[in-house]
Amino acid sequence: MNIRQQFVATVEDLLAQDPRLVLLLGDIGVFGFRNAFAKFPGRVVNIGILEQATVSFAAGLAREGFIPVFHSIAPFVVERAFEQLKVDFGYQRLPGCFVSVGASFDYASLGCTHHCPGDVALMQQVPGMRIVAPGNPREFDALFRESYSGGPTYFRLSERAHTQDGAVSFGRARVVRTGTRATVVVAAQSLEPVLAATADLDVTVLHYTTLAPFDRETLAKHTSGTVIVVEPFYTGTLAGEVSAALSAQSTRLISCGVPRQFLTNYGKLADHEQACGLDAAGLRARISTVLQ
Repeated sequence: MNIRQQFVATVEDLLAQDPRLVLLLGDIGVFGFRNAFAKFPGRVVNIGILEQATVSFAAGLAREGFIPVFHSIAPFVVERAFEQLKVDFGYQRLPGCFVSVGASFDYASLGCTHHCPGDVALMQQVPGMRIVAPGNPREFDALFRESYSGGPTYFRLSERAHTQDGAVSFGRARVVRTGTRATVVVAAQSLEPVLAATADLDVTVLHYTTLAPFDRETLAKHTSGTVIVVEPFYTGTLAGEVSAALSAQSTRLISCGVPRQFLTNYGKLADHEQACGLDAAGLRARISTVLQ
């Protein structure tokens, strides 16, 4: 089961358990949720390609006591409907879940209209917006069940998943291993290439699946000196949080993420990851250079 299939299974199960839950689709995932349409008529609706209106409609549902879940491709959820997310949910402090697919380059071959490496940075600008980036199906299931009924929450799903076991909890980083030469902060599905790149290196690895609120306490406890942030979105996105967590100590901060430029070459996800240095080989080269 991949992470999108887990999303379907988790939401269908919660629809049966929680009558407050309402699923809104942006003309994507309709086939995947075909059983939910049959089981929960009236609580599963395909609004279509009307993302701004859907978010505002979701806010109305939230005001009436429902918990809306809106699902579409990342640039359509985040960039196209940003004003509605900010005003209708952030400002009103309403509960709601916004579940995307496609960021950063899962839809690599479709070009810039379907790329979205800036989603996390943009969602950080909405006060109170919680940002969750599960790295595999098990993590999504645990994190969604724990947090779906809270405040406005953005769930960033990827076609890529890591295979590592380990319990995750909303708002907490997971200490994967400890070392002495540097601390590697890694977000979401990038855990797999990071572990491959650092297999024989004396470094601490902290895995973050909740990006906001950011677990500053765990980072401060396991850092002394150099911090390398591996983020599968625009480079520097987590720099502010890392700096705030380590304000009481002298730290060297290195960000390894997606360059802040348009990627105009076509190809597959793996091609873009390699071009950005986010594959195991690229990360190995960068981290080894830092540790010299």
